[in-house]
Amino acid sequence: MNQDSHDARGGDPRHPGPDHHEQERRPRHAEPDPAAGHDAGEALAERIRQAHADRTPLRIVGGDTKAFYGRAVDGEVLSTTAHHGIVHYDPVELVVSVRAGTRLSALEAALDAEGQQLACEPPHFGAAATVGGMVAAGLSGPRRPWAGAVRDFVLGIRLIGHDGTPLRFGGEVMKNVAGYDLSRLMVGAQGCLGVLSEVSFKVLPKPAATRNLRLAMPLEAALERLAEWGRKPWPISAASYHDGALNLRLEGGVSSVAQTAEQFGGEALEADYWSALREQRLALFTADDPRPLWRLSLPNNVPPLALDGDVLYDWAGAQRWLKSDAPTATIREAAARAGGHASCFRERDGAHPAEPFMPLPPVLAKYHQRLKQRLDPYGIFNPGRLYEAL
Repeated sequence: MNQDSHDARGGDPRHPGPDHHEQERRPRHAEPDPAAGHDAGEALAERIRQAHADRTPLRIVGGDTKAFYGRAVDGEVLSTTAHHGIVHYDPVELVVSVRAGTRLSALEAALDAEGQQLACEPPHFGAAATVGGMVAAGLSGPRRPWAGAVRDFVLGIRLIGHDGTPLRFGGEVMKNVAGYDLSRLMVGAQGCLGVLSEVSFKVLPKPAATRNLRLAMPLEAALERLAEWGRKPWPISAASYHDGALNLRLEGGVSSVAQTAEQFGGEALEADYWSALREQRLALFTADDPRPLWRLSLPNNVPPLALDGDVLYDWAGAQRWLKSDAPTATIREAAARAGGHASCFRERDGAHPAEPFMPLPPVLAKYHQRLKQRLDPYGIFNPGRLYEAL
């Protein structure tokens, strides 16, 4: 259901896990502090049952930090923030299950305490961002081409259906994923298929070493180098181009990162650059500029498009942020000719664009409508958030 899709694994019995001493230090099923969360699942289900009976549309809200993303929803607010807390976290097995209303910052802090992370590096866009909002939006940060998208780390979900029935898809290991992977289908669905109650993720260890580099060069040279480096096992985990420079993040083993940094050269890049890019705090995003912000998803080897405006190249060129007054049709046609698509990420003055996402081909739109009808027959969940007909 998300536009990025048009763009971690469980244990292997052949490879032994940690020895028994490690198991003694970290229990296999560590229980979270009961005071750290609250289960409001039944209250949410009761509210949904009432909305189902009354045919009342609901606007599902977590931290509401991504309210700008997508179309405006006309419905009664259903907040998930009372339903929060880490349900289960096993650092040894690299698995965490968390309620949807949990603040994303709280989850990341718990992982950081164990030297682990959400490798997809999801943006927050505000301190109140929740885990449910992260999954519903399906947005990933600078590490996405090298580590994977949000959906690649979702192992299973608990969902409250249109009639208040609790549903479960997937589990806490990859082998539970079989047939139609409905758990990952919820990633990027913008809440239009149901209310997320709980999500299980695969997490990864943080790298041993990190270096950030800035290499001054023309855009064409940067794209050529990125294409060349993409065929080699360099420890690159982020790459962007803006203001005449290629910005790189190297992550991995200490010696590998040090040797690669010495070979690439360049100068040191500020350590907070990648979080500023992820959270859209760089000048391109924050300048007093009334032009809409477009997100272009393209093959990374596509040369610059003939579009007026300012561009920041992320994901080694596969994601491009464009500030432009060009007509919507012109931008989308250029992206389509290049084998990608274009979404209006932020409209003028933060208003919701009429149709932010690229229109679906008729056959694909039919399947989206069938899925919506099956999971939400009365259209109570975030009606119209993705497309008017959904």
